[in-house]
Amino acid sequence: MVHIPRFHRGDAVRIAIVTQSYYPKPGGVTEVVHYSARELRRLGHRVTIITTNYSGLDAQSPGLRRIGRNMLVPVNGAWVNVTIALRMREKLERIFREEAIEIVQTHCPLVPTLPLSALRAAGRDLKVVGTFHAAAESNALYRLFRNVLDRRARRLDARIAVSEPAHAFASLYFPGQYEIIPNGIDCGRFSPSVSPIEEPESGSIRILYVGRMDQRKGVPYLLKAIPIAQRRLDAKIELLLVGEGELRSKLFPRPFRLHGAEIRTVGRVDPEQLPGYYRSADIVCSPATGRESFGIVLLEAMASEVPVIASDIPGFRRVISHGTDGLLVRPKDPAALAEAIVRLGVNRSYRKELGVMGRKKALQYDWSIIARRLEETFLRVLGKTSRHQTTPVRQSIG
Repeated sequence: MVHIPRFHRGDAVRIAIVTQSYYPKPGGVTEVVHYSARELRRLGHRVTIITTNYSGLDAQSPGLRRIGRNMLVPVNGAWVNVTIALRMREKLERIFREEAIEIVQTHCPLVPTLPLSALRAAGRDLKVVGTFHAAAESNALYRLFRNVLDRRARRLDARIAVSEPAHAFASLYFPGQYEIIPNGIDCGRFSPSVSPIEEPESGSIRILYVGRMDQRKGVPYLLKAIPIAQRRLDAKIELLLVGEGELRSKLFPRPFRLHGAEIRTVGRVDPEQLPGYYRSADIVCSPATGRESFGIVLLEAMASEVPVIASDIPGFRRVISHGTDGLLVRPKDPAALAEAIVRLGVNRSYRKELGVMGRKKALQYDWSIIARRLEETFLRVLGKTSRHQTTPVRQSIG
């Protein structure tokens, strides 16, 4: 327990967080928005999340405003959320007025439609901070509309990139000053004290995959690695796949065995259940092939004190120190992935060591720490100074 300054009521900032990804839609940006808003509120600020509707039953609550409808569009090898709404700019302007917003944080600020509309709706009166998440070698949309989007980028009063790869990608098209503030993790929610959903079968090694079931996330390479590893291990491998995507219905309609290994799919799970799935695993594998700006899944596993095997790609390399708090392997290489699985599968003490060190690393990313960095950026952009009073707030949970 440490003492973190808390704002007097008169110093609180009214913040709008604009995002096209939010609950009930799972994903990294969804988690970032939810927990950054929670921590900023704990610091005394008033936060309004502005997002879209995914169905007619989406939850409405104080501090959460929804407009339009969501549509999925394939872009850059992934499915991107796009909001469809009539008079979107007018609706955003009305929300900004009703909530007396001072500063707007927009995630993926140059992506149609809601983020770009928020830039226009902010006008010249509101300060705007853009948070860039994507990482890739190129982007056709950015190339085609570079001049138009660059004018929008210059409207931003501050730019945040969640990692070095995200910074490199954004600055390739839109040069400027960026601040790197990584995504965070709730180290209380994801913790070694969480009870597992189910225990692995006695004498088996349970490997967990969490994420979208598509080619870019590397699921086919993991499936190729499992038989190779199984032939070298005495213990039976249980592969548990958590997530949705086109590969699930094509390849995994029901549980099956692969050269003695058991493969099971769970599909999408409730957020409340996800920590228990991590605690049910011996190893977490994230074999993504690239274009990952940051490893939220890696941090969730590490905070849960479960050892991680991940692809050696820039976004993951910023989270894992190979051999110290996780293992990195060549992407798209089933043999290398299998070798790492065997290495951990036969060495329980090494699994424990990596798990403990992973938890230690994850604590550095606890949301109570990351939110203070966001707060500092918002205050700097607004030109605000604040009187503080001291209130005990939990900074991180061991």
